[in-house]
Amino acid sequence: MIAGLALGFAQPLVLLGLISLPALWWLLRLVPPRPRRIAFPPTRMLFDIAPKEETPARTPWWLTLLRLTLAGLVIIAAAGPLWNPPIETARGNVPLMLMLDNGWAAAASFDARLRTAADLIARAETDNRGVAIVPLSETGRDISIETPGAARVRLANLKPVPHTIERTEALPAITRFLAATPDVEAIWLSDGVDVAHAKDFVDGLAGILDKRAITVIEGGIEPTHALAAADNAAGGLTVKVLRATTGPDDTGLVRALDLKGLPLGEARYEIKAGERETEAQFDLPVEIRNDIARLEIASERSAGVVQLLDKRWRRRSVGVVTGATADTAQPLLAPTFYLARALGPSADVRLAERGSPGDAISQFIEQHLPMMILADVGNVAADVREQLGSWIDDGGVLVRFAGPRLAAADDDLVPVKLRRGGRILGGSLSWEQPQQLATFSRDSPFNGMPVPNDVTVTRQVLAEPDAGLSEHTWATLGDGTPLVTAARRGKGVIVLFHVTADTRWSDLPLSGSFVEMLKRIVGLAGNIATPDENNAGRSNARDVVPPSRLLDGFGAFEPPTPTARPVPAGYAGRATADHPPGFYGPPEGLLAVNTLTPSDRLTPIDFTPLNARIEPYRVSEPRDLRGPIFLAALALFLADALVVFWLAGGFYRLFPRRRASAAVLVIGVGLAGLLALGGARAQAADDAQGAASSQLTQRTIAPSTPTTPAARSARSAPESGAVNSAADEFALKTTTETHLAYIVTGNAEIDAISKAGLQGLTLFLAQRTALEAGEPIGLDVSRDELAFFPLIYWPIAPDAPKPSPAALTRIDAYMKQGGTVLFDTRDAVMAPPDGENRSPGMMALRGILASLDIPELEPVPRDHVLTKTFFLLHDFPGRFNSGQTWVEAIPTEDENDEESHRPARAGDGVSSIIITSNDMAGAWAMRPDNQPMLPMVPGEPRQREFAFRAGVNIVMYTLTGNYKADQVHVPALLERLGQ
Repeated sequence: MIAGLALGFAQPLVLLGLISLPALWWLLRLVPPRPRRIAFPPTRMLFDIAPKEETPARTPWWLTLLRLTLAGLVIIAAAGPLWNPPIETARGNVPLMLMLDNGWAAAASFDARLRTAADLIARAETDNRGVAIVPLSETGRDISIETPGAARVRLANLKPVPHTIERTEALPAITRFLAATPDVEAIWLSDGVDVAHAKDFVDGLAGILDKRAITVIEGGIEPTHALAAADNAAGGLTVKVLRATTGPDDTGLVRALDLKGLPLGEARYEIKAGERETEAQFDLPVEIRNDIARLEIASERSAGVVQLLDKRWRRRSVGVVTGATADTAQPLLAPTFYLARALGPSADVRLAERGSPGDAISQFIEQHLPMMILADVGNVAADVREQLGSWIDDGGVLVRFAGPRLAAADDDLVPVKLRRGGRILGGSLSWEQPQQLATFSRDSPFNGMPVPNDVTVTRQVLAEPDAGLSEHTWATLGDGTPLVTAARRGKGVIVLFHVTADTRWSDLPLSGSFVEMLKRIVGLAGNIATPDENNAGRSNARDVVPPSRLLDGFGAFEPPTPTARPVPAGYAGRATADHPPGFYGPPEGLLAVNTLTPSDRLTPIDFTPLNARIEPYRVSEPRDLRGPIFLAALALFLADALVVFWLAGGFYRLFPRRRASAAVLVIGVGLAGLLALGGARAQAADDAQGAASSQLTQRTIAPSTPTTPAARSARSAPESGAVNSAADEFALKTTTETHLAYIVTGNAEIDAISKAGLQGLTLFLAQRTALEAGEPIGLDVSRDELAFFPLIYWPIAPDAPKPSPAALTRIDAYMKQGGTVLFDTRDAVMAPPDGENRSPGMMALRGILASLDIPELEPVPRDHVLTKTFFLLHDFPGRFNSGQTWVEAIPTEDENDEESHRPARAGDGVSSIIITSNDMAGAWAMRPDNQPMLPMVPGEPRQREFAFRAGVNIVMYTLTGNYKADQVHVPALLERLGQ
C-alpha cells in the first residue's frame, strides 16, 4: 500500500515491468512511421519542386508519450491495483492479537472500527489462524486465543464504554499472554486520543513487545470531539469544544436540552486550523440557562460529546439586603459593593431598594429567590421573621454578615448563640494583634480551599462556647474562635460570617478567598438539603448518592448498570468504570458526573516508541481498479491506431477527392443535428412545464369552490375562466375575515337552524369579545375547501345520507391539519359516542366516526382549558343541559407531581373533535326580530346565556389553543423563573 493513499496492489512484483519503459521509448523513437507515396509525373524539370508535406524521420514525441502511457497502464493493471486495500497481515499459522480501544473516544466511529476488526478476523479465518480479542477497557480478564468464529461473536457483543479507559491497567494481562505465546502478530486498533496516561501505556507496550512487529490502525475517519468545562457565567453559558488533532477548520453545532430532552437553544462553534479547542456560547436568558441539563454536539454520538449539568451549574439569583447607610453616602465602600463584585462571577445579584429591610426581605421572598444575604441587619418585624423562617425551612439559604446592628440585636435567625456586643482590638475581649484565618472545616463547602495568609480580622462577633460549636464551624481564626458558622434549618441553611461584609472589621472582602467562599455557598442554593439531626448545615463527605440515569458509550441515557456504584455527595471527578457518567441521586437533587473534567484536554497519542507500522481505518470496501485501467489502456490503443492510420495516409485514401467539401459537409450535418436535438429538448421542457403548471392550477382551484347557488352554477360551467373567478372569489371571501362554518345536511330545517345559530353566536362574539367574525358559511363536505375555517359545526341528521369516503377523507385530513369539528347529535344523551346508546343521532354519528381516525375521548374535565378560555364554566349547555360534552383525552399525570394540581390543563394542541348532544345551534338560533327561535329544555332562566358562553369558549379555544392554560400558570412560571 502506498503511504498516505488508500491504494494497493494484489501483485506488486508486476510493477517491475515499469523498468522496461525507457527501452520501449528508445525503440519507439528509432522506428519511424511508414513513408508516404506522392504521385508525380515523370517530368524532369519538376524534380526540384519540394513537396508540401515531408515524412518525418522519427516518431513524434507525443505519439511516443501516448504509447509509453499505454504500456504503463497495462503493467499497472497487471499488478492488480486496489483502492482502499485490506490491511496487510502476516502469513502462516501465527496467532493474531487484536487490541481495541473501546472507550468513549471510539464510539463516534465504532462501526468503522468493528468493520476493520471483522475484516482482520475473516482473513485470519482464511489463513486458519487463532485470534485473541483484547478490549483495553476489560483489564480484569486474562487473554486467550479463540477460534475466528468465537472471536467474531465476541466482537459483535463489544460496546464502547462511556468513560476514559486506563490502558496501563491492561499491561499485566498483555505481559502474561505474550510470555505464554511469544510468536504472535499484534495489531492495535487505536482511537488516537490521549486523555490519561497513554504515554505510559505506549512505553510499557514497547518494552513488552521487545522489538516485535506491531501494526497500529488509527486515523482515516472523522476527528473525535469532546465537551468539557461548562461555565454558566454572567455573559452566557459557555462550554469548551475539544479535538485531539490540529487539522483544518472544523465547525459544528452544540445543542442544549432540558431534563425531558426538549431543545432549549443552539450554539455554533468553529475550531481554527492548527488549534485543538474553542468555545461555544449560548446567549440565553438566565432562567432558560438554568433549565439546561444536557449539552451535546449534534453531529456525533459518544459520551464524550455530552456534558451534563446539575444544580451546581445553575446561575442563582441572590438578594442582598443591608442595614447600613453607607450605600448612599459612600457607595464604593458599602457592603453591597463588595458583595456585588464578589458574587458577580457566580450569581445574579439583586440589590434591595432603599427602605425598610423588612420590606426588601418580603419582596425577595415573594420573588422566590433561593439565596438571600443580610449584611448587618439586626431585628426585623415578627411577621417578616416568620416569613423568613418559613422560607429557610423550604430550602432557602440565608447568609448573614455581622456588624454593629447584629451585635446589639437579639435575633434567633443565626446558626449559633452569640454574645452581646463584639470582640474588638482594645476592648474587654481584646487581641494583642489582628488574627489570621487558620483552617477550614473538612465537612464544610470550603474544604479543599487554600488557607489565605493575607486575611486579618480586627473585630468579630463572638459565639457562646458550647459542646456543639465545633460542629457548626466552617472557618476558624488563629485563636480558635469561629469566623464562619452554619446550621441546617429544615431544608435550608443559615450561614453567619462573624465579620462585616465591608472592610471595617477585616480585609476578607479584599481577598480572592472571599469570592471563592461565596461561590461555594451559592452552590448550596437551590439544592434540597436533608436534615441530619443537629449537624451544622455541613455536607458529610461520606454521604453517597446512587445512580439514577447513566450514559452509555454512545451518549444515550440508559438505566443504571449492575456494576455502577454510588458516588460521594458533591463528586466532581472524571467518570470511571465504577462511576459511569450520568445523573445520580433523586430527581429533586440530581448530581451530574461527566466523562471529562474541566481540566481535561485531548492530545494525539505518540506511537514513536513502538516503531510500528501505521495504517488508517478502512471506511469502505476494497475496489478493484483493473477494469477501469484496462478500459483506459484500450482507449489509448484505439487512439494510437487512429494516429497511425492518419500518419500512413489512410484518410487521404478514403477521401481522395473533394476532401474539403466533404469535411464542410460533415461539419454542417453535425451542427444541424445538434441544433435539432437542442430544439427538441427545449420544446419538451416547455411542454412539461406547461403541463405541470396546468396541473398545479387545476389542483389549486379545484378544492376552493363556493357553496352559493351562483358559485355552484359557475362550478358546472365548462369555461376555465369562470372556475378561476369563482374559486378566487370564495377564497378571498373566506380569508379576509374569520368565518364560522357549518355542514349543509340537506335538511332545510336543520340547515336553517344551524345558520341562524351561528349568526347568533357571531353577534354574541362581537358584543362580548374582540372577535368580529363574518357571516357564517355553509359547506359541502365533498366539494368545499375546509382549511379556511378554524371551527366547523356539524349537526347530525339521522335521515341524512352518510358522506362519501372521499368526503370523509377530506374531513380526516382537515382534523389532522389542526381544524376542529363540533359534532352535535341534538338528542340530549349522556352516553359516550362508542357506548350502548341507540338513539338515531348517535347511531348516525357512529357511522361517520367509524371512518375517521379520531383520538381517545373523555368528558371535558373540570380543569380543562376549555372551561377557562374566556368564561369560567362548569358545563356546556345548549338547548338541552342534560347531555355530555366530549373532547380529546389528555394524558393522565402523576398525582405526586407538583404540576398535576395546576388550575388548567391542556394537551399540546387543540382537540380536533368535540362531541355534544345539547343542540348548541338550537340555543344560539335567533329570529329576525331578535327573539329565540327554539325554546330551552328544561328552560332555566340563564341557560341560554350559558349556552352562548359555552360557544364563546369553544370558538376562543379553537383560535387561541393553550393560551389561557399558560396564562393561569403565570404564578407557577414566575416561581420557577425565580429559582
